[in-house]
Amino acid sequence: MTLDDLRAFVAVCEAGSLSAVARDLGCTQSAVSQRVKRLEREAGVDLLERRPRGVAPTAAGRILHRAAADGLGGLDLALRRLADLRRGDGGTVRVTTGATTVRHFMSDAVVAFRDRHPHVNLEFHTESSSRRCFEAVADGDSELAWITIGPPVRGIEQHPVIGLPWVLAVRAGDPLAARDRIEPDELAGLRLIRLPENSTSRMRLDGHLGHRDGAPAPDPAVPGPSATSVADWDTALLLAELGVGPAVVPRLPGHRATADHPGLRLVPVPALPPLTTGWAVRQWAALSPAAVEFAETVNRHLVGGTSAAATGRRNPAAALGSALPGPRPQARTTGS
Repeated sequence: MTLDDLRAFVAVCEAGSLSAVARDLGCTQSAVSQRVKRLEREAGVDLLERRPRGVAPTAAGRILHRAAADGLGGLDLALRRLADLRRGDGGTVRVTTGATTVRHFMSDAVVAFRDRHPHVNLEFHTESSSRRCFEAVADGDSELAWITIGPPVRGIEQHPVIGLPWVLAVRAGDPLAARDRIEPDELAGLRLIRLPENSTSRMRLDGHLGHRDGAPAPDPAVPGPSATSVADWDTALLLAELGVGPAVVPRLPGHRATADHPGLRLVPVPALPPLTTGWAVRQWAALSPAAVEFAETVNRHLVGGTSAAATGRRNPAAALGSALPGPRPQARTTGS
């Protein structure tokens, strides 16, 4: 059994195809099959079973896949850190984020971090959903991911940092623009611009407003959910300013409605529970010192003046709970 055997097996489990993995690895399908067969001989059980379309892990295969995927992710991360040490530089912090995360949550922190640590490389990778961010962390492609806090994910710790209140974004000339607040039940009759498909923010908002996936398409003559949808929050704000329709979005840190969108008004919806955002990591205690320092720098800028010592290296949520409405949040993780 070799690391390459395990890597090939994990890839086959996730792709569901020997031929697809062979193409990715630049080898023959027979070579991939031989790696899996070698694992099966050592394990003494079948690890894959053929399906009408491709292959799938057996019960034994699922056990090995979970263990191997977790172990390989951590090992790949360790190997990259060793490479940083060999090069003698300050290391690299790899962060996976959404499309506009750096702009809204990290811009000031990036400047402050680079001023203090000019030799540390920062790498940002963009993904379209929290699920893809979790995958990047689980695979070892990133140490940190900025996510909307959601249900527990196996092998991933979620550390809440800041709660974002919901607002109704409307064009300045809209009658609702003069309101100082709006209630959730008043949103039912509005044709809202829809948030990104399959995003945690959209699922949370739909849950609050009573929308359900699979509902019939709205009749254009009847008020109800709009067919207009966007890929990110910034696009929702722009379309609302252009008069395409109102949008319920999280109020982003440092967003200046007048300066950034002079034709837009943001009306608070205080009855909706805030949307909580924060970090996803494999293990906070196993982060590199540079990754911890970067995360703490972001945390300090978001919550306004929290000291590095106060944030804690093991669990930022414990010290940053005061930045979130309601009970103090705890880091979320699941068993291995």
